Amino acid sequence: MTADGVAPVRVEDIAMHPQFRRLGSVRGVLHDLRYVGSNNFAGRSLYGTLDCAWLRAEAATGLEAAAQWLATQRPGWRLLVLDALRPHRVQEAIWQDVEGTPMAMYFAHPGRGSIHSFGMAVDVTLQAPDGAEADMGSGFDEMNVSSHPELHAQHLASGVLTAAHVAERELLSAAMAQGGFAGISTEWWHFDHGDRTQVRRDLPRVW
Repeated sequence: MTADGVAPVRVEDIAMHPQFRRLGSVRGVLHDLRYVGSNNFAGRSLYGTLDCAWLRAEAATGLEAAAQWLATQRPGWRLLVLDALRPHRVQEAIWQDVEGTPMAMYFAHPGRGSIHSFGMAVDVTLQAPDGAEADMGSGFDEMNVSSHPELHAQHLASGVLTAAHVAERELLSAAMAQGGFAGISTEWWHFDHGDRTQVRRDLPRVW
């Protein structure tokens, strides 16, 4: 049991848990989980053989709504999920790598827990009909100030970002809002579903 009395879920048992859905079942959404391979900040697989292509059902439903809205605004474009469920054991391993470095600000301390570990957060971008990802001005897991939505005005003024970059980020944010997701100040790609405090208090963490 957790401190709040909520029993954790092993990722190996996730397929038997009725409150989780496979990413492949989310209509209008594609996925390419970057922590499965080496195309991420660490340059290596962080998930290994773990099956992390899952979300909680309410987040999956929200993602479908976001994708449906995007299709009306920009036909042919889709949401591309880059990370979804991240087991707590992986979050702990990541923290060991980044603690004491500038990258630590981009990851939740294991003691508090990542919303990814509850299946209630996604990292996502926009994908064109030809399969190309939208140019957001910085890449996924590019952990520096160019990725911070809170600094858009500053980056526009300095030329770090163009108006087109910001427009793509704002379209992504607007789509995700249609599904009940909220972004954060430091990563244009990260979105949480639901209130963080309630998620950590009331939902099971996946290990």
